[in-house]
Amino acid sequence: MSDSFQIQFSYIPRTLQFRFDAGTSRGVLKTREVYWIKAVSSQNPEKVAWGEAAPLIKLSPDYRNDFEDVLAATLEKLSRQTWELDEDSILHQVKRQVHFELPSIRFGVEMALLDWIHGGKKKFFPNSFYDQKAPIPINGLIWMGDREFMLEQIDQKLKEGFSCIKMKIGAIDFGQELELLKYIRQQFSKDQIVLRVDANGAFSTQEALHKLHQLAEFDIHSIEQPIRAGQWDEMRKLCRETPVPIALDEELIGMKDKETLLNTLKPQHIILKPTLVGGILETRNWISLAENLGIGWWMTSALESNIGLNAISQLASAYNPSIPQGLGTGKLYHNNLESPLEIKEGYIRYGEQAWQNPT
Repeated sequence: MSDSFQIQFSYIPRTLQFRFDAGTSRGVLKTREVYWIKAVSSQNPEKVAWGEAAPLIKLSPDYRNDFEDVLAATLEKLSRQTWELDEDSILHQVKRQVHFELPSIRFGVEMALLDWIHGGKKKFFPNSFYDQKAPIPINGLIWMGDREFMLEQIDQKLKEGFSCIKMKIGAIDFGQELELLKYIRQQFSKDQIVLRVDANGAFSTQEALHKLHQLAEFDIHSIEQPIRAGQWDEMRKLCRETPVPIALDEELIGMKDKETLLNTLKPQHIILKPTLVGGILETRNWISLAENLGIGWWMTSALESNIGLNAISQLASAYNPSIPQGLGTGKLYHNNLESPLEIKEGYIRYGEQAWQNPT
């Protein structure tokens, strides 16, 4: 085989169906649109590789009415390119060829190309998750909803053996949300159960610090995005004064000047969603900067199908994470692809089941 190759890209749209009404700060989700990117080469037509572009409603920079047209045009352009058989070359060429404002397409193309150079086996680079079947610790996610629905989820996650629970807040009365956290803490100490909360920017700047002090009573590990993104003066002050470590999430989306953001706001943690921040290369850049500044991080999926979840899990695994990652979204859908990904007792694993072919 030569040291360079051409790829013919195509895509398959899929509407994923949630098993329940998934409450978020952007409304209730019942379905999720994803686009599976297929990569084949005339040099080796038997080898088929896959990626996934999955812009998230009202949040991804590339969530737009003409997304499918933009995806088709981008893949047509990339099908005329020649690629080197080298991971670093591929990632930098994708960065040059796919606009920064199309982060989910960047990620999907990176996936498909790296899968292709590794044999079309759903492997993207060396990592212990795929190579040694090493499990990754994950948090159990509690979706927004009424008190009874959230309590039901909490009991289920505790029963399933999760040692880290992440609760989305901001949907119901804050007092009721505090009661749910108290319910967990009455049963389990912070050494037994790690508690994270995600406000998705729901707090006003006036009330945020007071609410953070109320949350601190329950030994909260961290809070994601307490106030809306883009309010740098207020966020910098919060990160300095907070009694609960702050993890920036939406703040990172569409941000080119990573170093200025981290140096200005000085958060305790950042949350990395490759689909939203622009894929593998951009995520690695965020990690490098954060670690140099002593800022913690973990990786989270953004409601992708199992194709995207597999790539994010492998990317997280390459850093040998010791704290729980946000990778527990594979069982959300009725019609997800069957895959080797398994979630058991607070871990995600790459098991033995064969992959179902995308159609």
